[in-house]
Amino acid sequence: MAHYDFTAPRLFVEPDLREGTVLPLERAQANYLLNVLRRGPDDPVLVFNGRDGEWRTRIAQNGRKSAELIVVERLRPQPGRADLHYLFAPLKTARLDYLAQKAVEMGAGTIRPVFTRYTQGERINLDRLRANAIEAAEQCGILAIPDLPEAVRLPVALAELDPARLLVFCDEDAPVADPVAALREAADPAAPPPLAVLIGPEGGFSPEERDMIAARPNTVALSLGPRILRADTAAVVALALVQSVLGDTR
Repeated sequence: MAHYDFTAPRLFVEPDLREGTVLPLERAQANYLLNVLRRGPDDPVLVFNGRDGEWRTRIAQNGRKSAELIVVERLRPQPGRADLHYLFAPLKTARLDYLAQKAVEMGAGTIRPVFTRYTQGERINLDRLRANAIEAAEQCGILAIPDLPEAVRLPVALAELDPARLLVFCDEDAPVADPVAALREAADPAAPPPLAVLIGPEGGFSPEERDMIAARPNTVALSLGPRILRADTAAVVALALVQSVLGDTR
């Protein structure tokens, strides 16, 4: 990433990418490039589709509000999707947008809504969730779009996790107050297992849900310190801790 071009705009596209491919731009995309960013013919634009890596393209302008991109060369190969599952109780729309974007930035490869007893709402717009994930990927140079499986209730989410996957859930009553120590006790940082992070709703987990989570093997409760955090803040803190101790930023 040291030589990464942060000055060129990045766009997510659906078609397959190869040298010489012509990518017609939607009106909004063309307006963004030509009139908002004031890019002209032959200016570079980076594109990715989550499958074929990142490619440099050039703008071929067809008018003041119409353009297409010509694929020139591949700059980065396609990496695999990060093996970090992020499970969360849905929040109100604006905060859910923020949460989805930050989860992508923090390296989540799977983002799944999980309904709990105290979840504020049970309507999830997966298209909006995907749009926010794509926006974060565009802005941060990420090539792999997270998997976005359908929302399920907590017992189903727990049952569908691979038993070998370490589940980290935020618990203000965790027996180990030091979150770094708790993670190091749960797994060897030199050879960490696949990971999942579970964040509950604003009202926390019910006693029955806490018992259900604690009864799952290969699970560790994580304290996030002496302050009460909003669920979207707790998500960023928890993901940062997990990634720094057992994940890809250690």
